[in-house]
Amino acid sequence: FLCNFAPKKNSKTMTTLLLVRHGETFDNAAHLMQGQVQGQLNETGIAQAEGVRDQMAREHIDAFVSSDLYRSVQTCEIIAEPHHKPVVQTPLLRERDWGSFTGKYIPDLQAVKEWPDDIEPLPDLTARAKKFLDWIRTQYPDQTVLAVGHGIVNKAIQSVYTGKPMNQIQRMENAEVRRLEL
Repeated sequence: FLCNFAPKKNSKTMTTLLLVRHGETFDNAAHLMQGQVQGQLNETGIAQAEGVRDQMAREHIDAFVSSDLYRSVQTCEIIAEPHHKPVVQTPLLRERDWGSFTGKYIPDLQAVKEWPDDIEPLPDLTARAKKFLDWIRTQYPDQTVLAVGHGIVNKAIQSVYTGKPMNQIQRMENAEVRRLEL
C-alpha cells in the first residue's frame, strides 16, 4: 500500500505528501479512458478508499487535498472521515486531458499510431505537476498532506519530484499511497 521515496536534501522545511490515486471507478473497470470526466467510484473503489481510510486513521494528517474531479473528491472524503477535516479541491491535480480519446476503450487505443492534437501535451502536464508541488510546499510547510489525484497526473508529480522521465515511474494502482518528502 505505502511506498516511500527518499527525502530531498537542502530543504529548510519538510512537507510530507501522501500521494494517493483514487479508488476504482466504473470506467476503470470497463477500461474506458476517463481523462477529465467526473467519474464515480464503484463498490470496489469505495472499499479501496475505506481501506486507505482505515490504514491512515491513526496517522497525523494536517490537510486533505483532492483533484476537483468527483472520483478523487469521493475517495478523499472517505479517507478524511476519521480526521474530521475538510477536503481542499484543486484543478492542479486533475487527470491529463485526453481530448478525443476520452471515453474510448483503452485496449483499442494501443494500435493508434498518431495521437490527436487535442490531448494535453506532456510538457503542460509536467508544468502543472510542478505547480502542484510548489503550491503544496508553500501552502503546507512542515505539514503532512494527503492528496488524491489520478494515475497519469500522479506519475507526472513523481517524475518532477524524482527528476526521472515519466516512463520510469511505476504505475500507481487504484487507492495506492506513496509518501514523498518535499
